[in-house]
Amino acid sequence: MKIKDKHYHTIWVKEDDAKVVQVIDQRLLPHQLVIHDINSPEEAAAAISDMVVRGAPLIGVTAAYGLYLACLRNPAEDQLKTVAIALKEARPTAVNLAWAVDTVMEELLQEEVGKRTDTALAAAERIKADDIEICRMIGVHGLELIRNLYQKKQRTINILTHCNAGWLATVDWGTATSPVYHAMQEGIPVHVWVDETRPRNQGANLTAYEMVQQGVPHTLIVDNTGGHLMQHGMVDLVIVGTDRTTAQGDVANKIGTYLKALAAKDNDVPFYVALPSSTIDWELKDGVKEIPIEQRSAEEVTHISGWANDQLQKVRLSPEGTPAANYGFDVTPARLVTELITERGICEASEEGLLSIFPERASANG
Repeated sequence: MKIKDKHYHTIWVKEDDAKVVQVIDQRLLPHQLVIHDINSPEEAAAAISDMVVRGAPLIGVTAAYGLYLACLRNPAEDQLKTVAIALKEARPTAVNLAWAVDTVMEELLQEEVGKRTDTALAAAERIKADDIEICRMIGVHGLELIRNLYQKKQRTINILTHCNAGWLATVDWGTATSPVYHAMQEGIPVHVWVDETRPRNQGANLTAYEMVQQGVPHTLIVDNTGGHLMQHGMVDLVIVGTDRTTAQGDVANKIGTYLKALAAKDNDVPFYVALPSSTIDWELKDGVKEIPIEQRSAEEVTHISGWANDQLQKVRLSPEGTPAANYGFDVTPARLVTELITERGICEASEEGLLSIFPERASANG
């Protein structure tokens, strides 16, 4: 995707120094475009936990590059295993993180020590390239849904999304936004309702930023507006992302997603979840009971950051002494999901639906 007409990925190896991995510092968007250097596996883990980078696919790719940086320093097995644990602990909910670390580690431990650095870099670059193609294909399949609605309604298609499941959450294209970008390329008129997404405001800061840069018509709304819009026929479909999806189709996404799904169900608005297959946790069945929900700092709730006097400033919202809970995610049961949009196609949010497009998992799941 483009920022001020220049094409960017969200992560890359520095052009003139292959010992440095660079990312867009998403904490400073939309106010400043700052390129952040990652020089070590510890800095990769910190970038993930501190949300310099965020979004399930991107943190997986970042972790893969973190293992490459670990190999540059010391490719010994015990050192790599220590780094792998630290990377996986950086954020617990998104399954892509553990998947990427385990994928790279499996290759590294089968390789001679002297060849591990090259192997790690090749694996990270492959995971990055795969993510780009996967997100592109999610858009190709999701486009069909928007195209069909447009052919039926012959007017602008209004899409509600929550949090940021855009290209900033991946390497390029995004998950929930990929169908939108493909629709724009095809000339289908679309309009996106952008939830602000408290407490970190990823919708207001990141999704809105993407919409501006890509020229997508959009309107920013507070988190609790979606139900009202649906009641009044102002939303044609909801598309969100997911950080972890169970084998039976439950999805964990940014806190507040469950409420959007309930409102969509009550108003007969289709509710779609766009996801790469790497976010499917085939070991889990019951998302509400089994998916670990990250609890983040209370300060994200009691304070808010904004741009004033040419700098990013943090101000308090609540009274001193008021405790705050900050659950990062909630789980939307499969019964509230219309369908899942994956790189292989669209399927029912169920074990049968997922296995219909990922048949190779049937034997693995018993």
